[in-house]
Amino acid sequence: MIVYNVTVKIDPDTHREWLDWMQKTHIPEVMATGLFTDNRVFRLMELDEKDGITYTIQYFCESMEQYLTYREEHAPRLQQAHSDQFKGKFVAFRTLMRSVH
Repeated sequence: MIVYNVTVKIDPDTHREWLDWMQKTHIPEVMATGLFTDNRVFRLMELDEKDGITYTIQYFCESMEQYLTYREEHAPRLQQAHSDQFKGKFVAFRTLMRSVH
């Protein structure tokens, strides 16, 4: 199993609007690609949140090929939509993990 993890620190004044948009718009669009089997959203705890609220969004897929298809065919458009919607209000980084059991 492959886990595509997106970590986002969002402006405290915007985080509720961002989370709503992620849950109603962005995540459904990512899932509609048919390349991921599930997703989870987490809010990081025990952090100083004065300069932003940190979330991780994890998308699960069965193979590296599925992830690469997403990255090449869908990610640029979806990431651009996110950037357009919340420009200057967030920082993000992405990691890729593989299950070892």
